[in-house]
Amino acid sequence: MAVLVGKPAPAFKASAVLNGEEIVSDFSLDQYLGKKYVVLFFYPKDFTFVCPTELHAFQAKLDEFKKRDVEVVAVSTDTEQSHWGWLQMDKNQGGIKGITYPVVADTNKTISHNYDVLVGDYFYNENDELEASGEMIAYRGLFLIDKEGLVRHQLVNDLPLGRNVEEALRMVDALQFFQNNGEVCPANWSEGKSGMKADHDGVAEYLSAN
Repeated sequence: MAVLVGKPAPAFKASAVLNGEEIVSDFSLDQYLGKKYVVLFFYPKDFTFVCPTELHAFQAKLDEFKKRDVEVVAVSTDTEQSHWGWLQMDKNQGGIKGITYPVVADTNKTISHNYDVLVGDYFYNENDELEASGEMIAYRGLFLIDKEGLVRHQLVNDLPLGRNVEEALRMVDALQFFQNNGEVCPANWSEGKSGMKADHDGVAEYLSAN
């Protein structure tokens, strides 16, 4: 598994569905550079069981992300047509109708590959071409990208394990607390708690206050 933390987020341009209905062919994270943080998350497949719970959970907290200047973007290896069809299905039928953040189609698997979340039986042949002997889908990867386009946090779950959206928000709060205050965040830190100065005096100060 590649560690992308501290590195520029891999760039891409791909088809996506916006606002649950509009298909565009040239969606890119470049539009957010210098303007927004991004929570980019990958999910395995459309029309499944765990995946819609995650997409709806991110939608339920979308206003909280936006209050923090964060754009949420979802990616899977399904086509934009598959995404669009799923977005027309009601939640009680297993669909994701009501999702308004972008859902990106990684149809050629390059985005998942570059973020190192691609799972499946694949290899490069003698011509350095990607070949697969089975289905290739994405692990449940999540990447927090700052306004400069750097990855500041990453988390990758196996396929059966759904993510905690509150934890994604906590990591946004931690990053912004550090950027705004110059203090680091100890274990189990959450918004409203004290940070720590990055020196021995700061450690003593934190321990005495907690």
